[in-house]
Amino acid sequence: MTQTVTDSPAKALTLYLAAPRGFCAGVDRAIKIVEMAIEKWGAPVFVRHEIVHNKFVVDDLRAKGAVFVEELEECPDDRPVIFSAHGVPKSVPAEASRREMVFVDATCPLVSKVHIEAQRHAEAGLQMIMIGHEGHPETVGTMGQLPDGEVLLVETEADVAQVVVRDPERLAFVTQTTLSVDDTKGIVAALNKRFPAIVGPHKEDICYATTNRQEAVKAIAPDCDALLVVGAPNSSNSKRLVEVARKNGCSYAQLVQRATDIDWRALGEIGSVGITAGASAPEVLIEEVIAAFRARFEVTVELVETAQENVEFKVPRVLRQPA
Repeated sequence: MTQTVTDSPAKALTLYLAAPRGFCAGVDRAIKIVEMAIEKWGAPVFVRHEIVHNKFVVDDLRAKGAVFVEELEECPDDRPVIFSAHGVPKSVPAEASRREMVFVDATCPLVSKVHIEAQRHAEAGLQMIMIGHEGHPETVGTMGQLPDGEVLLVETEADVAQVVVRDPERLAFVTQTTLSVDDTKGIVAALNKRFPAIVGPHKEDICYATTNRQEAVKAIAPDCDALLVVGAPNSSNSKRLVEVARKNGCSYAQLVQRATDIDWRALGEIGSVGITAGASAPEVLIEEVIAAFRARFEVTVELVETAQENVEFKVPRVLRQPA
């Protein structure tokens, strides 16, 4: 007797797609700068540090002719070099100028704003405290705007209690642009309590894109059995999204670089999944993740939009086409 086997129907699954997500204006600008530099000067074009923290993006630019290095000393004098979106210490462009190199600064304008703030406070005689992550290239770049000892780093509220300052009446603070909004509020409150005279930024340093992506995650996290953040393990803003999801009602929140990283066994009997992406993750990787779910489930996608973004930053004049 012949037995007929029929496929069981796919399990229904709701995907909550966060918006805004993915590329921010600073990342988009930085990638365009590398592409335009290759078009203008030909390959190879050197890039100090990953232009943005995303392997897919870096590999794509490498295939087009970008060479990624960690230090300026790895670059030849006769080829252009681009500084990453995270910013660099003042010593880096100074050395490039000394070597008479062609260089283009792809620092995000919102990071540059923090650099300018730090310089302005220093000129007013204030010692700086920076809220940031030790070793992150943005933190290294911002602290490197001023002489050694002029910028003190704190990462937590506990650090605030231990920091030793020159004069508690002559202080200002800045922050890394990709921090947790809620965690940073606690650190700022601790700074204000210990140093009542401390001067803060005219406008919050955490950038619009970081804030918007965290707010979108807060909106979907309570309704999700699991939440996936598409992003790189060295991406500060992506890792913060995982933390925000866990703190706002979704106990299973994971960072994945692309669909092949999804742990399907860990997801188990789920009925809803949130999807977002860090500010350096391209939309093609989000589409890849959605397609992977469609291959396994009967998927309904619900877009949850908490803000609209229309920010655009111009590329440096040296790369613009004549009008």
